[in-house]
Amino acid sequence: MAVHPDDPAAIELARTALRAVAERLAAAHARDEALAEHVEPKPVLGIPRRPRMRSLGRAWRLGALLVQADGSVWRTGVSTRVTEPGRPQHHTASVEQRRAWRAAALQGGFPMGETVNHGIEPIPLDESLVDGSGPLVVRDGRAWVRWGSDAPLPLERYLDDLADLLLHPPEGA
Repeated sequence: MAVHPDDPAAIELARTALRAVAERLAAAHARDEALAEHVEPKPVLGIPRRPRMRSLGRAWRLGALLVQADGSVWRTGVSTRVTEPGRPQHHTASVEQRRAWRAAALQGGFPMGETVNHGIEPIPLDESLVDGSGPLVVRDGRAWVRWGSDAPLPLERYLDDLADLLLHPPEGA
């Protein structure tokens, strides 16, 4: 791991940029989404209990990142819209998995229509970002975001662009 002399400053600038975008989104009352952990409860007296989603708070989805009000950040995972799960229909495994996630979200008390993000991972805002493998990395004294197969973008530009899309969605979106 090649450490650049500006890497510690880049980590601090990333923290500052994430807090600033969170403040901007909060002030504008931007739409946020639920964060959750999928919980498989242990049986009680041999009786199985239904899986549920346990709330981990709320965040704004900015592409590959989920940013919380305090500026902490999570790597995106799976997004589930809470709707009536219906009964198992013996469809493909992926269809049945999505049905099970909707049921777990309802069991966890999330309201109908809510978007619940689960299978997420916290991104520590520390030296582990330097030459990291996640969506948020510090390299050569700058913070970058990798999203999909596109080339990494500078964190500040990425946050500004995606926050602007969240605050001013295109017509019909």
